[in-house]
Amino acid sequence: MSNEKQIEQEIQDKGLDAPRLTPDNIDSKIKAIRYTTGDKFDLAYCADDYGTCGSPQLTICILSLENGFTVTGESACASPENFDRIIGQKIAYENARNKIWQLEGYLLKEKLYQAELDKQF
Repeated sequence: MSNEKQIEQEIQDKGLDAPRLTPDNIDSKIKAIRYTTGDKFDLAYCADDYGTCGSPQLTICILSLENGFTVTGESACASPENFDRIIGQKIAYENARNKIWQLEGYLLKEKLYQAELDKQF
C-alpha cells in the first residue's frame, strides 16, 4: 500500500480535488476481515485423486463491507512447501481490497453521471 499512499500524496500535491476515491475511503468500507485456507474446507466435496484436497496452498480473504456486501480475494502457491500463512493472507487481502476500488469507483461514477443528468432536467 505504500505505492498507493505515494500516489495519493502526488494527487494532493498537484491540487487535484475533483470527486474521487482515496485509500481512506476504501479502508472505511471494510467492517470485518476473515481468512480461510484450503485445509479448512469441507472435504466431503473434494473430488481429487491426487491427494491435494485440504492442502493449505490456497488462502481466501473475505471482506465484509459496511453495507453487508462481501468481496473475496485469493492467494495460491504452486508448491505446498512455499506456503506461508501471513504472506498468503497479505496477498489475498490486497486482491479483495482491489475489488472494493472497482465497486466504489463504479458507484462514484454513477453518482456523478446521475448528478449530471439531474442538471439537464
